[in-house]
Amino acid sequence: MGIVQGFGFGEGRRDEVVGFKVVWDLCSSKIFPRQQKRVMSVAVMNPIVQSSAASALLQLDEPEVILQSHALRILNSLADSFWPEISPSVAKIQDLSEKPSFPDAKLASLVAAKILFHLGDLDEALAYALRAKELFSISDATEFATTLRAKCIDEYITMRNKPENESANAGKAQGITDDLGFEENKRMAALEDVVQKVLDSCIKNGEVRESIGVAIEAKMHDRLEQAIQSCASRDERIAALNYCFECSQSLVASRRYRAEVLKLIADMHRREEEPDEVALANCLSFLEDAERLAELLEGLVMSGDESKRLAAIQIAFNVHDNDTPRFFDKVVALFDSKEKPEGEASAEESARKEALQQLKDILSGSIPSSLTLDFLSNYSKADSYILQTIKSTQDSRSSVCHSALLFTNAIMHGGTAIDSFLRDNLEWLALATSWAKFSATSCLGVIHARHTASALNLLSPYLATQGGASSAYSEGGALYALGLMFANGGSQKLQRPESATPADASATPEALNASEYLLAALRRESGNEVVQHGACLGLGLAAMGSWDGVDDNDIYEELKLTLFRDSAVAGEAAGLAMGLVSIGNGSEKALDEMLTYAEETEHEKIIRGLALGMALTCYGREDDAEKIIETMSSSKEPILRYGAMYAVAMAYCGTADNKAIRKLLYTAVTDVSDDVRRAAVICLGFVLFRHPKQVPKIVALSADSCFPHVRYGAAMALGIACAGTGLASASEILERLAADPSDFVRQGALIALAMVYMQHSEARTPKVVEIRKLFEKTIGDMHEDVMTKFGAILAYGIIDSGGRNSSIALTSLSGHRRMTAVVGLALFTQYWYWFPMVHFFGLALRPTNFVALNKDLKLPVLEVQCNTRPSLFAYPPMGPPKKVKAEEKAPVAVLSVTAKALARESRKEKEKAKAAASASGAEGETSEKESKPDDMEIDAVAKSENGKETPPKAETTKEEPTSFMISNPSRILDEQAKSVVWPKEARYQPVRADGVRGFILVKDTRLDEEETFVELNSLATARAPPESGSSVETSVQVSSAANEQPGLDEGSEPEAPEPFEYVDEEPADGEN
Repeated sequence: MGIVQGFGFGEGRRDEVVGFKVVWDLCSSKIFPRQQKRVMSVAVMNPIVQSSAASALLQLDEPEVILQSHALRILNSLADSFWPEISPSVAKIQDLSEKPSFPDAKLASLVAAKILFHLGDLDEALAYALRAKELFSISDATEFATTLRAKCIDEYITMRNKPENESANAGKAQGITDDLGFEENKRMAALEDVVQKVLDSCIKNGEVRESIGVAIEAKMHDRLEQAIQSCASRDERIAALNYCFECSQSLVASRRYRAEVLKLIADMHRREEEPDEVALANCLSFLEDAERLAELLEGLVMSGDESKRLAAIQIAFNVHDNDTPRFFDKVVALFDSKEKPEGEASAEESARKEALQQLKDILSGSIPSSLTLDFLSNYSKADSYILQTIKSTQDSRSSVCHSALLFTNAIMHGGTAIDSFLRDNLEWLALATSWAKFSATSCLGVIHARHTASALNLLSPYLATQGGASSAYSEGGALYALGLMFANGGSQKLQRPESATPADASATPEALNASEYLLAALRRESGNEVVQHGACLGLGLAAMGSWDGVDDNDIYEELKLTLFRDSAVAGEAAGLAMGLVSIGNGSEKALDEMLTYAEETEHEKIIRGLALGMALTCYGREDDAEKIIETMSSSKEPILRYGAMYAVAMAYCGTADNKAIRKLLYTAVTDVSDDVRRAAVICLGFVLFRHPKQVPKIVALSADSCFPHVRYGAAMALGIACAGTGLASASEILERLAADPSDFVRQGALIALAMVYMQHSEARTPKVVEIRKLFEKTIGDMHEDVMTKFGAILAYGIIDSGGRNSSIALTSLSGHRRMTAVVGLALFTQYWYWFPMVHFFGLALRPTNFVALNKDLKLPVLEVQCNTRPSLFAYPPMGPPKKVKAEEKAPVAVLSVTAKALARESRKEKEKAKAAASASGAEGETSEKESKPDDMEIDAVAKSENGKETPPKAETTKEEPTSFMISNPSRILDEQAKSVVWPKEARYQPVRADGVRGFILVKDTRLDEEETFVELNSLATARAPPESGSSVETSVQVSSAANEQPGLDEGSEPEAPEPFEYVDEEPADGEN
């Protein structure tokens, strides 16, 4: 120990360790070579554990560089444990790191980074870690390394996604010199070096998904391609490309950059020897590359391979599910442009034409609509007992509740074509007057959605051109209903009604489609604003998204003429319809015209219609819509600012863009208008609907706001973003809002609860039982406000939408935003101002169906296996609730001795009472009753014949199976699809192995066997119930499964009570 103490390092074991290491270094440097062996012997004899960093800190003040370097090496190893002791000296360490002449400046930077990290200053810690360069090891598993590695990646991604001119503009504004810009470039290079090392490590370790995520967010296309190419097999590359596609939808906020990533994915798919055509078509659909998609479909159809032909049909169904009508029309037009005249067509050309016609029918929507209608009508589980119960509990004089029940019936039977509730309650239906009659008639459009073949036959009683004698309200509602039936499919042809006369033939020619028919109706009814209102709404729905904003459009121009007539009622619908026709095209001409007229007119209705129309025009435009959004946001007119919030929602829907979220939250707390604040909070649900779990956290403070309009907006935002999820965090907030002091807040909370718990069973989510009881309690409460009752009644229809076979779906099965659904839900929220807007809710619904189709588009009999308990995804029980038997009290054992004593006393009291009565009567009763054993003489505990006690029978519960088979077609929920598998040895196998939702094309593996198909009952073309309320003999024919309504047997009567003898009580004393 003398040599250690001889160097003056102090006494004690802590100093000995430091002293030993310094002495060893000095000996190694040939200053004291003779002492090296002696130092080694000291170390062997005295193994010491370091317990302080004090000795190393003292060395930092030494003038010798070698001592300072040695101290830094010791501090580097002790920093994670003794950072509180080292932190007062961090300034000295930073000074050493910044000295150019210091040889271990990188080591000093690393030590400073560790101390700053533990002190919580991550920004400074990262700066010094980058200065350490190669000494900063990203592969270490320490908390310091992993945290700074993640922060390094985040900062690099942020800098890569920053606009190119943002840094330069900020520097000029603040007078920053060019030197700092050079330093920023050096920092960027250091960050990139770290990210490159991270990506190399991921690829080396086989962490392909991690490298794909980083490469996409950091905009490193070369590394993205390298990561995908590193996969060994074709299946792994296809899986990596599919994951890359998912990341492009969830991680990429920029519309332009998303297109670049999708182009790269499509190119890599094409390079494969056996490409995944369905995935490739999905990319082309997102890119809206109609020409390449048409070439792909035509090549698959004409290949002669049945598997590829089935893949082409599957692609057509998938593309139609993406809900981009303007894109469909382009693909169909390309097919038409390649067809040859019939006289020149060869046999091969005829086969090609027939195959392409099948694809065109799918893309145009005629085949999917027909199949969906058959499924919803045949497998409807709508419970009319609920409707009858609501009807019986509500005051018929309340027009609000009357309209609410009409809306509930429409949504509950949406798309099923089952209108029996209306036909069975014609007298009640006739109570609707004026605009309520408009709403009642337009309900048929929601119920008979997609029932395009019988549209005119159903609505002919209300249309003047079809010989119907109806009021303006009924005719306007019928035109609106026609648009709802043909929503997003206005190019389909109309058929003459069965009752059409020769005079009507000119009014409804065979070649006329829905858009043309409604356009003619709008031009014809130039003097009636009620009919114009319905015609504009119907025309906007039928021609939704039909104008690309480039060439002139007759429908848009006619709507503009209706707007310029300055009628408040017709102008509101015209402004809204102009937005529906030009949805998503971002036409500057349309936006300028609508904004100019909105600033000039004095009608609030027209301003509101135009504000929403401009919002719809911005759909999906993202950054391109910023100009009009800023213009509307800065307007003095609150209705235009209201429209600006919806413009943000439509432009950034589903993107979770931070800039859009900040703008909405800022407006929600700063704007002076209640309507604008309410709209800002509602629109958060549209921007964040791809991230439902984040929404309750974001709107939690808004739900506790002192402004009731903001609380209502929070409720609706939760309903929109969390629809069908059953999130407990969302339900907790909504249940609290359902007891809010404001009636309209309770209304919104009830509606949102219905959205959140759509298609949830009791076994899956027990809370849904409480929610349904809450609806029932609110509806039956005579003291409840009418607005809250409106929400509760409407909630019943929403939670059982589409015969319990439909749910809100803002994205397609492939992840594409469903334009019709987003628009429908946005306009549904406008029921705040105008009740008929409730009907737009039907556009947001998508059937949760599983329909397997063969090459001829028929439904073969087949089954798939679901590996869950049947009760998890079962339908709710139908009919009246089961009566719960009251729990019977356990029998009390009574001793026979006690019972006999009580019996004797009872007989004595009875004999005294009988003696006071007449002798004859008393004798008769005594002889009769003495012949029977007294009740008290019977033991309370039941006994069997052998005298032993019989224990009560225990209820045996049947054990539920863990899996079950699902037949074709059936309802399969999104959550359920994860547990559904195709039997490996089944006759039919899907084109895609993961296909269990929507329309699935299957291949027959046993061609020698005869096929058996599912038989579905087709719908008859019945006329709608007449306006007068008289009975109608014809009715829509549906399957027995759809017609069965347990608990409702209107023809039966209650059973008569059993015969009994009424005996007067004995007169009391003193009475005669």
